[in-house]
Amino acid sequence: MRVAKENIEVKMEIPGAVIRQRTDFGDASGLGKISGEFFSLAAGVDTTPLFIGLEGNLCQCPHWGYVLSGQITTTDSHGTQETVNESDLFFWPAGHNVKVNKDAEIIMFSPQHEHSLVINHMIEKTKN
Repeated sequence: MRVAKENIEVKMEIPGAVIRQRTDFGDASGLGKISGEFFSLAAGVDTTPLFIGLEGNLCQCPHWGYVLSGQITTTDSHGTQETVNESDLFFWPAGHNVKVNKDAEIIMFSPQHEHSLVINHMIEKTKN
């Protein structure tokens, strides 16, 4: 799910402050501890080979995040693609691959246990 900043409802606006809120932006119940992550990614990065060996050869961890800069396209298990751009909020459900279209910096919040398993898998893949 991608939501551009300008499409997030303004709930309150006063001099010096604008508060926007998107409700129902994923469900984190039952996921335990969450990690905060900052990713710097170069154009051309494609996670497809790094996820080989995971269930469905996809990242099986959901992520909630914000694109500081750049552009990224995800592909899910059905082949559906979604592109996020600078200033977009996003939710990537479990079961996705990532391709970086333009150099990107993103902030993500992920279930700590699940994403640590994926990151450790990627580390092992880069050693081979």
